Amino acid sequence: MRTIFTQISLLFLLFVGFQAQAQDINWMSWEEAVQLSQTDAQPKKIFIDVYTDWCGWCKKMDKDTFQNPEVSTYMQDNFYMVKLDAEGKDPIEFQGKTFKFVPSGRRGYHEFAAALLQGKMSYPTVVFLDEDLKMLSPVPGYQKVEPFLQIARYFGDNIYKDKDWQTYAGK
Repeated sequence: MRTIFTQISLLFLLFVGFQAQAQDINWMSWEEAVQLSQTDAQPKKIFIDVYTDWCGWCKKMDKDTFQNPEVSTYMQDNFYMVKLDAEGKDPIEFQGKTFKFVPSGRRGYHEFAAALLQGKMSYPTVVFLDEDLKMLSPVPGYQKVEPFLQIARYFGDNIYKDKDWQTYAGK
């Protein structure tokens, strides 16, 4: 009996320890990020996580990658972080155009997500924009912590301005 209690207690402590390390990310809407980019004295780049509610890899990336303390700290220091549901129903205004939900097949898609993903609707895909809201690059697929940080630093530290990706990544 004492052994079972000890094992349960250890499992509980491990669970609490893992939860304590998870980081809360200040996700914002597209509108909030655009507003901040226009009003901050020193605006940040914008990072957009394009996801769907049914995407298992999206949920895994949220849990494994974005909740990593190093990732969340770096991203929040260098980017306005936006979550964008690729199947969201609310219209989005940007650069004089209204992007809407388009019913298609069983689910449909949002025109803004399709524009950001350049018509390649795969999830998860993350998108990096510069301070002037210009596209730097969409990056499709699940990313583990280290590869993700390498990509994020490439854009966040402005390395992309001086080196192409192949040179930076050592490929």
